[in-house]
Amino acid sequence: MNPRSPFRPGSSVEALNALSAGTAMEPLGIVFTELGPDWLRATMPVDARTRQPYGLLHGGASVLLAETLGSSAAMLCVAEGERCVGIEINANHLRAVREGTVTGTARPLHLGRQTQVWEIRIEDQAGRLVCVSRLTVAVLRGGA
Repeated sequence: MNPRSPFRPGSSVEALNALSAGTAMEPLGIVFTELGPDWLRATMPVDARTRQPYGLLHGGASVLLAETLGSSAAMLCVAEGERCVGIEINANHLRAVREGTVTGTARPLHLGRQTQVWEIRIEDQAGRLVCVSRLTVAVLRGGA
């Protein structure tokens, strides 16, 4: 990976959290926590909002966290006037979580002019891998 950050100057978790107000991230308790040189991190609680009926972290909640991280990180890598939209996501759920907080970290695998591919790793509070996801986004220029 290039030692230079792929993220636009001035990018911040504060700005990302402000954009989350009134979206799906808010009721699920997803909070951006760290922006590294080439990674973005967020947390999500494992509670009544994110559990399935059998008491485990819902796989769909994990995918929502993964897509939130990958899409948000992708948007920080494009120029003004460009945007990113998810075109494919997959997830492997590797460990059950019943309570606490999970932390997701998105890192780029490919940053192209037309597509980007992001790997998102979600871990439990003990640092054990819960879910690994890969998101592909299309980079769109101009127009709606």
